[in-house]
Amino acid sequence: MYTLVTVADVVQIQPSDFEKPSLRAIEDFINEKYADKVIHKIGLCVGFHSLISASEGLIGHGTGIVNVNVDFKLIVFRPFKGEIIRAIISHSNATGIFMSMDFFETIAIPPEFFFDPSKWQDDGSGNKIWVWNSDENTELYFDKAEKCLIRVEQEHWKDLSPDMKGSANFESMERDSHGMRVSPYKILGSMLMSGLGPDLWWIGEDTAPDPIASRIVNGEDEDVDMA
Repeated sequence: MYTLVTVADVVQIQPSDFEKPSLRAIEDFINEKYADKVIHKIGLCVGFHSLISASEGLIGHGTGIVNVNVDFKLIVFRPFKGEIIRAIISHSNATGIFMSMDFFETIAIPPEFFFDPSKWQDDGSGNKIWVWNSDENTELYFDKAEKCLIRVEQEHWKDLSPDMKGSANFESMERDSHGMRVSPYKILGSMLMSGLGPDLWWIGEDTAPDPIASRIVNGEDEDVDMA
């Protein structure tokens, strides 16, 4: 789910930051520039990990800004295809179910990736919801705010650089085919395997959860790949 990527960049240290230790000033600049931002076809940057190398600082003419060439590692969120991740149902519509991981919101589950047969139907209170008819007498609901396990199937990238944002094609593209706002990085997931979908389907509200499954559902066993 998480990996390390090596980046080369020029760090600009403002005169107001000269009182900081050099490493702290470099780290602050990198986090401000990269944290919570998507690098195209790399992933969502979580934050600075470690500094590999840094050049001598060069003072810019007339500005007092110190420019430092650095190589460093960033922690990046980018689950691999086939990985099982935990997310919460944020909302649904006729085009699918949309999931949230708190820090990452652009996860969509299209209807073709639900258990069959699943239908977009009235829940009895005037609202519509996705329902899986697991047998003739059982209806299982994809309720809002339910914790789910999903499998990563595809990733979609969109270049939202300043050059692309100024193009006519970008201006005309407010929503994608799933009704989501255009995002630089989107994940398509599935719920087509036993154990996937709302965890209450498999655990049961009155059944004590398996300790290992419980840790997965609660995100306690999510390893960070340091390779």
